[in-house]
Amino acid sequence: MGDIEDVAADRFDGLAGDFAALGRASTAKLVADVLRRRIAEGYFPPGTRLPEDAIGGALGVSRNTLREAFRILTHERLLVHELNRGVFVRLLTVEEVVELYHVRRIIECAVAREVTSPPPDLDALRLEVKAGRAAARRRDWQALGTANIRFHQELAALAGSTRINEIMGGLLAELRLVFHVMADPRRFHEPYLVRNVEILRALERGDGPGAESLLGPYLDDALAQLVQAYDERAHTNRDRTS
Repeated sequence: MGDIEDVAADRFDGLAGDFAALGRASTAKLVADVLRRRIAEGYFPPGTRLPEDAIGGALGVSRNTLREAFRILTHERLLVHELNRGVFVRLLTVEEVVELYHVRRIIECAVAREVTSPPPDLDALRLEVKAGRAAARRRDWQALGTANIRFHQELAALAGSTRINEIMGGLLAELRLVFHVMADPRRFHEPYLVRNVEILRALERGDGPGAESLLGPYLDDALAQLVQAYDERAHTNRDRTS
Protein backbone atom coordinates (compact mmCIF):
# COMPACT_ATOMS: atom_id res chain seq x y z
CA MET A 1 0.00 0.00 0.00
CA GLY A 2 1.57 3.28 -1.13
CA ASP A 3 1.88 6.57 0.72
CA ILE A 4 1.46 4.93 4.15
CA GLU A 5 2.44 6.88 7.21
CA ASP A 6 2.17 6.39 10.95
CA VAL A 7 0.81 9.31 12.96
CA ALA A 8 3.22 10.69 15.55
CA ALA A 9 2.32 9.62 19.07
CA ASP A 10 1.43 13.14 20.19
CA ARG A 11 -1.27 13.37 17.49
CA PHE A 12 -3.29 10.79 19.45
CA ASP A 13 -3.18 12.96 22.55
CA GLY A 14 -5.72 15.24 20.93
CA LEU A 15 -8.24 12.43 20.95
CA ALA A 16 -8.26 12.41 24.73
CA GLY A 17 -10.32 15.58 24.59
CA ASP A 18 -13.01 13.65 22.75
CA PHE A 19 -13.39 11.27 25.71
CA ALA A 20 -15.65 13.65 27.59
CA ALA A 21 -18.04 13.72 24.62
CA LEU A 22 -18.35 9.97 24.79
CA GLY A 23 -19.00 9.82 28.51
CA ARG A 24 -20.74 6.77 29.83
CA ALA A 25 -22.55 6.24 26.56
CA SER A 26 -19.37 5.07 24.84
CA THR A 27 -20.56 2.94 21.94
CA ALA A 28 -19.14 1.85 18.64
CA LYS A 29 -21.37 4.33 16.81
CA LEU A 30 -20.19 7.26 18.92
CA VAL A 31 -16.56 6.21 18.46
CA ALA A 32 -17.18 5.96 14.71
CA ASP A 33 -18.69 9.47 14.80
CA VAL A 34 -15.54 10.83 16.47
CA LEU A 35 -13.17 9.12 14.03
CA ARG A 36 -15.30 10.09 11.02
CA ARG A 37 -15.15 13.73 12.09
CA ARG A 38 -11.40 13.55 12.61
CA ILE A 39 -10.94 12.03 9.15
CA ALA A 40 -13.16 14.74 7.62
CA GLU A 41 -11.02 17.40 9.34
CA GLY A 42 -7.83 15.90 7.91
CA TYR A 43 -6.57 14.78 11.31
CA PHE A 44 -5.87 11.30 9.91
CA PRO A 45 -4.70 11.61 6.28
CA PRO A 46 -5.07 8.82 3.69
CA GLY A 47 -2.65 5.95 4.16
CA THR A 48 -2.47 6.48 7.92
CA ARG A 49 -2.41 3.33 10.03
CA LEU A 50 -4.81 3.48 12.99
CA PRO A 51 -3.31 1.44 15.85
CA GLU A 52 -5.91 -0.03 18.19
CA ASP A 53 -3.94 0.50 21.40
CA ALA A 54 -3.23 4.20 20.81
CA ILE A 55 -6.73 5.12 19.68
CA GLY A 56 -8.54 2.90 22.16
CA GLY A 57 -6.43 4.31 24.98
CA ALA A 58 -7.01 7.92 23.91
CA LEU A 59 -10.79 7.42 23.72
CA GLY A 60 -10.99 5.16 26.75
CA VAL A 61 -12.92 2.40 24.96
CA SER A 62 -12.48 -1.35 24.78
CA ARG A 63 -10.80 -3.15 21.92
CA ASN A 64 -14.11 -4.74 20.90
CA THR A 65 -15.88 -1.38 20.79
CA LEU A 66 -13.09 0.13 18.70
CA ARG A 67 -13.09 -2.79 16.28
CA GLU A 68 -16.82 -2.42 15.78
CA ALA A 69 -16.29 1.30 15.08
CA PHE A 70 -13.62 0.34 12.56
CA ARG A 71 -16.10 -2.03 10.90
CA ILE A 72 -18.66 0.77 10.63
CA LEU A 73 -16.14 3.08 8.95
CA THR A 74 -14.86 0.29 6.71
CA HIS A 75 -18.43 -0.24 5.52
CA GLU A 76 -18.58 3.52 4.81
CA ARG A 77 -15.39 3.13 2.72
CA LEU A 78 -13.34 5.41 4.93
CA LEU A 79 -11.07 2.68 6.27
CA VAL A 80 -9.59 -0.50 4.89
CA HIS A 81 -8.36 -3.56 6.81
CA GLU A 82 -5.21 -5.26 5.56
CA LEU A 83 -4.53 -8.78 6.80
CA ASN A 84 -1.68 -8.93 9.33
CA ARG A 85 -1.02 -5.21 8.88
CA GLY A 86 -3.92 -3.42 10.53
CA VAL A 87 -6.49 -0.75 9.69
CA PHE A 88 -5.66 2.17 7.41
CA VAL A 89 -7.39 5.31 6.19
CA ARG A 90 -8.28 4.60 2.57
CA LEU A 91 -6.68 5.99 -0.56
CA LEU A 92 -9.44 6.63 -3.11
CA THR A 93 -9.18 5.90 -6.83
CA VAL A 94 -9.92 8.51 -9.47
CA GLU A 95 -13.04 6.56 -10.44
CA GLU A 96 -14.32 6.91 -6.88
CA VAL A 97 -13.61 10.64 -6.97
CA VAL A 98 -15.72 11.03 -10.12
CA GLU A 99 -18.56 9.09 -8.48
CA LEU A 100 -18.36 11.21 -5.33
CA TYR A 101 -18.77 14.41 -7.29
CA HIS A 102 -21.60 12.96 -9.34
CA VAL A 103 -23.54 12.20 -6.16
CA ARG A 104 -22.65 15.57 -4.63
CA ARG A 105 -23.95 17.38 -7.68
CA ILE A 106 -27.26 15.51 -7.53
CA ILE A 107 -27.78 16.29 -3.84
CA GLU A 108 -26.40 19.81 -3.48
CA CYS A 109 -27.91 21.21 -6.65
CA ALA A 110 -31.30 19.74 -5.79
CA VAL A 111 -31.19 21.27 -2.31
CA ALA A 112 -30.22 24.70 -3.69
CA ARG A 113 -32.86 24.53 -6.41
CA GLU A 114 -35.62 24.10 -3.83
CA VAL A 115 -34.81 27.44 -2.16
CA THR A 116 -37.44 29.94 -3.34
CA SER A 117 -37.24 32.48 -0.50
CA PRO A 118 -34.51 33.50 1.94
CA PRO A 119 -34.02 30.58 4.37
CA PRO A 120 -34.76 31.54 7.99
CA ASP A 121 -31.32 30.59 9.28
CA LEU A 122 -28.15 30.81 7.24
CA ASP A 123 -25.91 31.46 10.24
CA ALA A 124 -24.14 28.11 9.92
CA LEU A 125 -23.17 28.88 6.31
CA ARG A 126 -22.02 32.37 7.31
CA LEU A 127 -19.97 30.88 10.14
CA GLU A 128 -18.11 28.56 7.76
CA VAL A 129 -17.39 31.44 5.37
CA LYS A 130 -16.00 33.37 8.35
CA ALA A 131 -13.94 30.34 9.42
CA GLY A 132 -12.60 29.99 5.89
CA ARG A 133 -11.54 33.63 5.77
CA ALA A 134 -9.80 33.32 9.12
CA ALA A 135 -7.99 30.16 7.94
CA ALA A 136 -6.87 31.92 4.76
CA ARG A 137 -5.47 34.83 6.78
CA ARG A 138 -3.51 32.31 8.87
CA ARG A 139 -2.44 30.52 5.67
CA ASP A 140 -3.84 27.34 7.20
CA TRP A 141 -4.96 25.59 4.03
CA GLN A 142 -6.05 22.40 5.76
CA ALA A 143 -8.37 24.45 7.99
CA LEU A 144 -9.66 26.26 4.91
CA GLY A 145 -10.43 22.89 3.33
CA THR A 146 -12.27 21.88 6.49
CA ALA A 147 -14.34 25.09 6.45
CA ASN A 148 -15.16 24.46 2.81
CA ILE A 149 -16.33 20.92 3.56
CA ARG A 150 -18.48 22.17 6.43
CA PHE A 151 -19.96 24.87 4.19
CA HIS A 152 -21.26 22.20 1.83
CA GLN A 153 -22.51 20.09 4.73
CA GLU A 154 -24.52 23.05 5.99
CA LEU A 155 -25.80 23.80 2.49
CA ALA A 156 -27.16 20.26 2.25
CA ALA A 157 -28.68 20.68 5.73
CA LEU A 158 -31.02 23.33 4.28
CA ALA A 159 -33.11 20.40 3.06
CA GLY A 160 -34.04 19.69 6.68
CA SER A 161 -33.49 15.96 6.16
CA THR A 162 -31.61 13.77 8.63
CA ARG A 163 -31.05 11.20 5.90
CA ILE A 164 -29.50 13.75 3.54
CA ASN A 165 -27.31 15.01 6.39
CA GLU A 166 -26.05 11.47 7.00
CA ILE A 167 -25.38 10.84 3.31
CA MET A 168 -23.52 14.14 2.93
CA GLY A 169 -21.53 13.52 6.08
CA GLY A 170 -20.22 10.28 4.62
CA LEU A 171 -19.57 11.80 1.19
CA LEU A 172 -17.68 14.77 2.58
CA ALA A 173 -15.61 12.58 4.90
CA GLU A 174 -14.59 10.56 1.84
CA LEU A 175 -13.88 13.80 0.03
CA ARG A 176 -11.26 14.72 2.62
CA LEU A 177 -9.44 11.55 1.56
CA VAL A 178 -9.19 13.03 -1.92
CA PHE A 179 -7.66 16.41 -1.07
CA HIS A 180 -4.27 14.86 -0.24
CA VAL A 181 -3.43 14.61 -3.96
CA MET A 182 -3.28 18.39 -4.34
CA ALA A 183 0.37 19.44 -4.39
CA ASP A 184 -0.63 23.09 -3.81
CA PRO A 185 -3.55 23.15 -1.33
CA ARG A 186 -3.70 26.95 -1.33
CA ARG A 187 -4.20 27.08 -5.09
CA PHE A 188 -6.94 24.48 -4.78
CA HIS A 189 -8.88 25.73 -1.75
CA GLU A 190 -8.55 29.52 -1.78
CA PRO A 191 -10.55 30.33 -4.96
CA TYR A 192 -13.54 28.34 -3.67
CA LEU A 193 -13.83 30.59 -0.64
CA VAL A 194 -14.89 33.45 -2.92
CA ARG A 195 -17.32 31.14 -4.71
CA ASN A 196 -18.80 30.06 -1.38
CA VAL A 197 -19.60 33.71 -0.67
CA GLU A 198 -21.33 34.02 -4.05
CA ILE A 199 -23.48 30.97 -3.32
CA LEU A 200 -24.31 32.31 0.15
CA ARG A 201 -25.37 35.66 -1.31
CA ALA A 202 -27.71 33.93 -3.77
CA LEU A 203 -29.27 31.92 -0.94
CA GLU A 204 -29.68 35.09 1.15
CA ARG A 205 -31.72 36.52 -1.71
CA GLY A 206 -33.82 33.37 -1.84
CA ASP A 207 -32.45 32.71 -5.33
CA GLY A 208 -32.11 28.93 -5.21
CA PRO A 209 -31.82 28.49 -8.99
CA GLY A 210 -29.09 31.14 -8.99
CA ALA A 211 -27.22 29.25 -6.28
CA GLU A 212 -27.63 26.06 -8.30
CA SER A 213 -26.22 27.76 -11.40
CA LEU A 214 -23.12 28.63 -9.35
CA LEU A 215 -22.82 25.19 -7.77
CA GLY A 216 -22.76 23.20 -11.01
CA PRO A 217 -19.62 24.80 -12.51
CA TYR A 218 -18.09 24.97 -9.01
CA LEU A 219 -18.28 21.19 -8.60
CA ASP A 220 -17.22 20.57 -12.20
CA ASP A 221 -14.11 22.73 -11.76
CA ALA A 222 -13.14 21.05 -8.49
CA LEU A 223 -13.53 17.61 -10.02
CA ALA A 224 -11.44 18.55 -13.05
CA GLN A 225 -8.64 19.80 -10.79
CA LEU A 226 -8.68 16.63 -8.72
CA VAL A 227 -8.71 14.31 -11.73
CA GLN A 228 -5.76 16.23 -13.19
CA ALA A 229 -3.90 15.87 -9.87
CA TYR A 230 -4.55 12.11 -9.87
CA ASP A 231 -3.28 11.86 -13.44
CA GLU A 232 -0.13 13.81 -12.56
CA ARG A 233 0.53 11.62 -9.55
CA ALA A 234 0.07 8.46 -11.63
CA HIS A 235 2.48 9.83 -14.25
CA THR A 236 5.05 10.64 -11.54
CA ASN A 237 4.73 7.16 -10.06
CA ARG A 238 5.23 5.59 -13.51
CA ASP A 239 8.38 7.68 -14.03
CA ARG A 240 9.75 6.50 -10.70
CA THR A 241 9.22 2.84 -11.49
CA SER A 242 10.35 2.96 -15.14
